[in-house]
Amino acid sequence: MRRLIPRPALSVVIFLVWTALNNASSRAHFILALILAVGLPVLTQRFWPERSEKIKLLPAIRLFGIVLWDILMASIDVAKLVLGPLDKIKPAFVEIPLDMQDPFVGTLLASIVSLTPGTVSIDIDRSRWVLQVHALNVDDTEALIHSIKTRYEQPLKEIFSC
Repeated sequence: MRRLIPRPALSVVIFLVWTALNNASSRAHFILALILAVGLPVLTQRFWPERSEKIKLLPAIRLFGIVLWDILMASIDVAKLVLGPLDKIKPAFVEIPLDMQDPFVGTLLASIVSLTPGTVSIDIDRSRWVLQVHALNVDDTEALIHSIKTRYEQPLKEIFSC
């Protein structure tokens, strides 16, 4: 069974996300979601690091909710910025010092930051363990750093016991 579904949690997430994004309940979409949910983890298996599947589920669910909420709120903020006067936009490059030194968890953090509209992860400097981010609108650099560390990095550390 492990060869057919090497990452069961990932398969469930792929299936749920695909069906939610398509907003259709046809048999074809259900079958395609199933094919993707089984096929993608099998095809990408060799790229995944060897790690324990022991993650803390409740903090993961909580983080998922936080990320969804932040994506919604950031989408509204970015829409207001883009539709408003452009002189109010204050882009900035920000370096966020990381407390953990796990490349996989760092990559997850960078991905979460990039998913949120208005921010893009540029790089993780693994010699200094700093996440480099470009933000569309920054009034307070320290507040942005604090927000990313408390809303995303802390839960990821808890989920993966880093």
